[in-house]
Amino acid sequence: MHSPEAFVSSPEQDPALHVLRHTFGYAAFRGEQAAIVAHLQGGGDALVLMPTGGGKSLCYQIPSLLRPGCGLVVSPLIALMQDQVQALRQLGVKAAYLNSTLTPDEANEIERQLVDGSLELLYVAPERLLTPRFQNLLTRARIGLFAIDEAHCVSQWGHDFRPEYIQLSILHERFPDVPRVALTATADAATRQEIVERLALHDARVFLSSFDRPNIRYTVVEKDNPRKQLLRFIRANHDGDAGIVYCLSRKKVEETAAWLKSEGIRALPYHAGFDAAVRESHQTQFVRGDGIVMCATIAFGMGIDKPDVRFVAHLDLPKSLEAYYQETGRAGRDGLPSNAWMAYGLQDMVLLREMIEQSQAPDEIKRVERQKLDALLGYAEAPACRREVLLRYFGEASTPCGNCDMCLTPPQTFDASVAAQQALSTIYRSGQRYGAGHLIDILQGRETAKVTERGHQHLTTFGIGKSVSDAQWSSLLRQMVAQGFIGVNEHGGLILQEACRPVLRGETGFMARKVRESAPSGAASVRREIEFESDEARTLWAALRQCRRDLAEAQNVPAYVIFGDATLKQMLEKRPQTEDELYELSGVGDRKLAAYGEAFLAVLRTHQRRHA
Repeated sequence: MHSPEAFVSSPEQDPALHVLRHTFGYAAFRGEQAAIVAHLQGGGDALVLMPTGGGKSLCYQIPSLLRPGCGLVVSPLIALMQDQVQALRQLGVKAAYLNSTLTPDEANEIERQLVDGSLELLYVAPERLLTPRFQNLLTRARIGLFAIDEAHCVSQWGHDFRPEYIQLSILHERFPDVPRVALTATADAATRQEIVERLALHDARVFLSSFDRPNIRYTVVEKDNPRKQLLRFIRANHDGDAGIVYCLSRKKVEETAAWLKSEGIRALPYHAGFDAAVRESHQTQFVRGDGIVMCATIAFGMGIDKPDVRFVAHLDLPKSLEAYYQETGRAGRDGLPSNAWMAYGLQDMVLLREMIEQSQAPDEIKRVERQKLDALLGYAEAPACRREVLLRYFGEASTPCGNCDMCLTPPQTFDASVAAQQALSTIYRSGQRYGAGHLIDILQGRETAKVTERGHQHLTTFGIGKSVSDAQWSSLLRQMVAQGFIGVNEHGGLILQEACRPVLRGETGFMARKVRESAPSGAASVRREIEFESDEARTLWAALRQCRRDLAEAQNVPAYVIFGDATLKQMLEKRPQTEDELYELSGVGDRKLAAYGEAFLAVLRTHQRRHA
């Protein structure tokens, strides 16, 4: 049990603010955090939607420390539990996790601590939580709060569905007086309603924060040798930075990692086909190392608590805007400038359509997946601000951000009505069964083997599109798919949709984006997270990072658990020379000041003397 006296230095002081400052090292709450903490501390239920990096963890950690009993956190991934528990222990919090990595004796000891009241926070997987043994443990322990993290896993329509989550309504049934909070960074209106229904949160207060991540720059480029585009992007913007590259297939993950490595990039592969030891090794190297690029399928990333990932790149189209938002949200969790970069082509969309149609899912789920893919295509082909399109999907209005590729280098448009009619006529006259490559060959008048074999050199549209480049034709076809003029059949062939009739008949025009003729990487340089004004500043930055690395290695923990980049950046800018000055920095609480203050002050003082 936690006594209020442990957190209050004077009668008028707010207990939650006291914990925030002295335990976590922050002077003030952000956004809705204060209201969420107060609501849960008072015993209310809540549904919290907050972007990755927005501070969701504090929303349940602080009420757990303030309420009598142990806060129990349901978490779907072992990596997330271990990272958060390591970080909490650094702060002096009595935290633990129960998962399959523990020996029976270790698990028994943690269960004993739960029952005798000596734990403040316990992380557990939903599978373990639902076992009769663990349910019996809960009846013998004092629980102050239930936190259900990654709550979107409850949605059968979602990209991270976990069937065990559906059964978590048992917490409300068996422990109706214990407050519950469900938290997620990714949920559209339908998913939010599903969370409420399945977790019996009908009376919960909903806290809906902005989905905006203003520190992330969004860029989408048209595929043109995507590996080389990726390499140029990394070298131009993120040389030496940590990043994640997502690919659709395991084979592509391994090939991309090997190719980047051959080009001098410290890259590792990760997918579910590797055995557990390899996955754990590569994940540990990524989390604890500096400047490693992880090439991965979507099996990697959820629950990775690494705050200094500077970019997330997609070499293939993800399956939905929810998946895209979740994956890109792994960049820049520390609030420093970061990039979300994606290369995409029409074939990506064709492949995903085929995967939907060939799956064994019920027709209703296929219909929802098609809608989600259409929304993603609309984002990729957006002629205006990326952020506006992304936020609108989650029900949030915004104005142009000034920090995406569309805002920074607005696209040129042209009247493509005639070209659209030519493309639509070619699709119709060739039988509505061929993909973009073959249709472009017809429009360009190429007598390929496939064209002549099918007699398509005799079509009236053969060769009428020579004035348009292949790249522009590919772009036009994608834009027409995004506008709903063209559909894709189960074999990847392009077909006409009802909406194309006014364009085909000349009753309405079609304005299209011109293909960019700029560098294939397509990304305007993002402002680096650390701008060095001099060699002296660069030297101090390196010394601070080395100090952090030495302390982390001595304790066998990730470097960011000692201090994040954002805190080191403040040390670089403010140059504190005393403990009081160091304590003023964000992220420096009582425990970390006592444990690491003198080590970092020694670096700062030595540097000051040498450069006086």
